[in-house]
Amino acid sequence: MKKNVYFSNLGGMPEPKSSLDERAVFTEAYIFIPKGCMRDIVASYFPEWEKTRGWILARPLSGHTETFSYYIMDISKDGGSKNPDRDQRVESIIFVVEGSLLLTLEGSKYQLNEGSYVFIPPETKWEITNLEQSNAKFHWVRKIFEKEINLATPEFFIINENDVDDLEMPNDKNWKTKRFVNPTDLRHDMHLNIVSFEPGSSIPFPETHVMEHAIYIIQGRGRYYLNGDWVDVEAGDFMSLRAFCPQACIATGDETFRYLLYKNVNRQIPL
Repeated sequence: MKKNVYFSNLGGMPEPKSSLDERAVFTEAYIFIPKGCMRDIVASYFPEWEKTRGWILARPLSGHTETFSYYIMDISKDGGSKNPDRDQRVESIIFVVEGSLLLTLEGSKYQLNEGSYVFIPPETKWEITNLEQSNAKFHWVRKIFEKEINLATPEFFIINENDVDDLEMPNDKNWKTKRFVNPTDLRHDMHLNIVSFEPGSSIPFPETHVMEHAIYIIQGRGRYYLNGDWVDVEAGDFMSLRAFCPQACIATGDETFRYLLYKNVNRQIPL
C-alpha cells in the first residue's frame, strides 16, 4: 500500500534578514496563512498541557468564521494532557500527521498513528500522551456541539484513513473525497474530510455556500480561487473561509494535491 504523505514540518525560525513571506493575507472573506508563518514565536501554550505547543490557525471572529477553532498540536516525549479541554460542550476531531500517541478515553486506551482520525463527543473524559522518543503532531478541530433534539449524540470512534475509500465525483475520477462520517448521518454537525485532485484536475466552478471552511494542504501544490483572488498554495499552507466565500481550485504540481477540509453541516440556521 502506498504510504500517505502529511506535511508536518512546522516551527523553527527563518534566517536573519531573510526575505518576507508576503503571501500571508487577512481579508473580509478569507484568511490565508502560509507555512512560512507557522514559526516558533507564534506558537501557543495551554493550561494543563505538558511539553506541548500548538498553532491556533482559526478561532471564532465576529463577522468571519464563527463555528470552530482549528489547532495544530506538537507534543514532545512524555508530553500531553490529562484534561485537554475544560469545556464539556465541545466536540473534537483529531487527525494525526506525525508520530504516534496514546489516547485514553473513558478509561480505555487506544494507540493513534499517522492517518488516525478520532471523533470525540461532548461531555467525554479523555487524555492524550506521547510515549515515543520523537515529537507527535495532530490537527485538532473544536466546535460547540449543536444537538438536534430528535437525534442522539454521535458516539466516539477511531479510524485510519487507510481504511476509508476515496469517493470519486460523479463526473470526474480525478477529484475525490475521503469522508470519515457518512453525509446522511445527521447526528453530526461538522465534518473533516480529505479532498484530493490529480495534477491538472480542478473544482470547475466557484462554490458559494453557507458552510464555513478550514483548509490545510497536506500534500502537493495548487491554485485556489478565493472571492476573486487566485492564490498559489502548497503543502503546509492554511486557509479559513467565511460562509459564502466563492471558492475553486486546480492542482498545479506533479503529484496528488490533497487537503484536510473542515465544514459545519446538517443544521438549520438560527434566526
